[in-house]
Amino acid sequence: MGTTEQINRYFEMVDRRVPASISRCLRWLRQPSSFAVRVIVAILLMVGGVFSFLPILGLWMLPLGLLLIAQDVPFLQKPTVAALAWVEAKWNRLTTKWKSSSKSS
Repeated sequence: MGTTEQINRYFEMVDRRVPASISRCLRWLRQPSSFAVRVIVAILLMVGGVFSFLPILGLWMLPLGLLLIAQDVPFLQKPTVAALAWVEAKWNRLTTKWKSSSKSS
């Protein structure tokens, strides 16, 4: 699977987990005509992710901002996909571990 397909897969994962209004907004942001707004939103999300210790902001903002900016910056695509794949693998291992430990309790 190519990098672009993997980025699309991560966007689809996000799309399935967010409310419909946010999903529509993300789909609009991903259109080529939304380039300028997409870059601004991506930068704001990444900055918000860095300041995730503040009450309103969250760490979820950083990967979403990276996904949005990686859509337009080719040299960021592979590292972003690699980082998200690593996080996804760790998350899957943790949830499997938690599920197996809760069943044995």
